[in-house]
Amino acid sequence: MKALETRYVERLADLYPTIAAASTEIINLQAILNLPKGTEHFITDVHGEYEAFAHVLKNGSGSVRRKIDEVFGNTLSQRDKKELATLIYYPKEKLAQVKETETNMEDWYMIHLYRLIEVSKRAASKYTRSKVRKALPKDFAYVIEELITERAEINDKESYYNAIIMTMIRINRAGEFIVAISNLIQRLVVDHLHIVGDIYDRGPGPHLIMDRLLNYHSVDIQWGNHDVLWMGAAAGQQACIANVIRICARYGNLDILEDGYGINLLPLATFALRMYKDDPCSCFSLKGPQRSNQAEMETDLRMHKAISVIQFKIEGQTIRRHPEFGMEERALLHRIDHEKGTVTLDGKEYPMQDMNFPTIDPDDPYRLSAEEQDIMERLEQAFLGCEKLQEHMRFLLSKGGLYKVHNGNLLYHGCVPLNADGSFRKVRIFDQVFQGKSLYDALERYVRKGFFAIEEAERENGKDMMWYIWQSPNSPLFGKDKMATFERYFLKEKETHVEKKNPYYSFLEDSDVVDHIMQEFGLSLKDAYIINGHVPVKCKNGESPIKCNGRVMIIDGGFSKAYQKETGIAGYTLVYNSYGLLLVAHEPFESAEAAIEKGSDIHSENMVIKRVLKRRLVGDTDNGKEIREQIRDLETLLAAYRSGEIKEKI
Repeated sequence: MKALETRYVERLADLYPTIAAASTEIINLQAILNLPKGTEHFITDVHGEYEAFAHVLKNGSGSVRRKIDEVFGNTLSQRDKKELATLIYYPKEKLAQVKETETNMEDWYMIHLYRLIEVSKRAASKYTRSKVRKALPKDFAYVIEELITERAEINDKESYYNAIIMTMIRINRAGEFIVAISNLIQRLVVDHLHIVGDIYDRGPGPHLIMDRLLNYHSVDIQWGNHDVLWMGAAAGQQACIANVIRICARYGNLDILEDGYGINLLPLATFALRMYKDDPCSCFSLKGPQRSNQAEMETDLRMHKAISVIQFKIEGQTIRRHPEFGMEERALLHRIDHEKGTVTLDGKEYPMQDMNFPTIDPDDPYRLSAEEQDIMERLEQAFLGCEKLQEHMRFLLSKGGLYKVHNGNLLYHGCVPLNADGSFRKVRIFDQVFQGKSLYDALERYVRKGFFAIEEAERENGKDMMWYIWQSPNSPLFGKDKMATFERYFLKEKETHVEKKNPYYSFLEDSDVVDHIMQEFGLSLKDAYIINGHVPVKCKNGESPIKCNGRVMIIDGGFSKAYQKETGIAGYTLVYNSYGLLLVAHEPFESAEAAIEKGSDIHSENMVIKRVLKRRLVGDTDNGKEIREQIRDLETLLAAYRSGEIKEKI
């Protein structure tokens, strides 16, 4: 035995000090390999839509309802199944509603407690008892374990279970128990959650989604371009900060910053009201819900314009600071002719729709005024000092990355940058050239440097790289030739608004290119899938989310309300259980109140991508590979015990 291996086995012996202990663990691990694989749940591009996101987590994209159907089949009416599902999703709220109308709560409790116990038994059946025990709510752990575990030694099981349930009703704990077991069912129907990017921007509740994810039992996150933008802002990159505030202003969501994260926007508001006092800011109309208060609306418009101008200045500074980014054509302020009221793009002159720029010096257009500089320094300190924001970003860093290979699937948010011929695009990042997987790896390293690098120059490069990831044509998270923010605000000519997609999107039906991408990330070509977000699939126009004969799935179907007119639906989610892959198309979610009051759900259409003849087991997953390695290590320890190389610690 090599010295390093010997030291490792000796450390393993501390955990399993006897032959019996090591043998028992081997038997337990071998048993786990033969359990059905847990259900994976894939969600992307939630864009701050907290209520719809929370509901999809509660129902597991239909997983709860499928469990109810499995347990009760035709023995329950559709109405009763619907009521039971709503009870599982919103137990506290549903109980309050029932108590207002139900005349015999004892009978109601008896019926629904038994139904919930049966569903929880089915949901727990694919896990070890140890894993279920860890998931049990503390207050009712013993009782739930007794009720969902088969007890062969008890002769009169019905009487035993009745006694437990009747006692709970008698001592007025049935309601709390229903809440606990409903939450357990939600926990058990989904074993692991994948967020394939873009938690932030557009919708009003990204901070609430992050709070929810902080407490979720098992999750990974593939960063989207909007997430990296917020990460850059949290790291103190001023161009990212300006973009974050501008987008919040544009979608009427400044409350996210002020109330959700406690960022003080008063200096910006005061500056905007004074500087643009008589400016109608007509180019900066807001999207999303409109404020009822006219004064607040006008303040938002002026803040929107003020931060946009600041953004264009700071982005120009960033571009000039990094000529290696190759983005000089996106520095546009010096291309404005202030006398003629035009801007020159690609050699063509266009009239500007707004020329009121009191803070722009035509001779030095990218210089911030003294007041703008002071505002940005204050905002930078506010973002850096916001404890809640920093906690959320640390979570993204610990649970996330730019891509993930998991159980034979490749997950990423945007694209793999390609050339027009389908080959990997070579991208220079500072002094090195990357392509394909190496580009993803290099960019992720720079994101982490932006937070953790000791050398200031490396940390600053990392911060600026987060802005680059947000909008560079070579960024795998952006995937377009330009971000036409300036043009959309100031130019009416639609041809200037066009953002051409990377050739990647034209090769999604090309099996050779898809094979090349999979091989680049180390995937077997058999039973492998690319799971992708970022670009909304226009379902209403007949576009399919399933590409390349089912090997690529674009699961952004418009979860964000801002996209639902384009897509015609309210998002796709993907469920990968032991029976195969199921793509779920959602209709718009009305509200949690409607779900409780009327029993409405996110009505969904299911598309079976793949159904396996033989149920997939834990042994067929990445976790199964790790368990087999543990078994091999333990067998090495057993051999060392039996050969006398290591002594048992009895």
